[in-house]
Amino acid sequence: MQHLSLDFRHIAGMADFYRQFAALLALDGGFGANLDALWDAITAEIALPLHLTLRHLQQHADPQQFNALIDVLRDAEKETAGAFRLLIE
Repeated sequence: MQHLSLDFRHIAGMADFYRQFAALLALDGGFGANLDALWDAITAEIALPLHLTLRHLQQHADPQQFNALIDVLRDAEKETAGAFRLLIE
């Protein structure tokens, strides 16, 4: 099982998240950097099981901008029957 984390002290917005997510998982240049592409990557492309930890999200200057992201990640947990796990610290 892979355990990966993203530190939101170094993520200004969604573009930074997508860039770091793609780099962390070594996704190819075809990653679309949007919520649909994120869903496809988690549910069909990356090796599971995977635990993804989002660190310092609640301390971000504007955490609400990531609400749709969190919704997609939570839905992916359900879709993968827990093979993908999201942890928020």
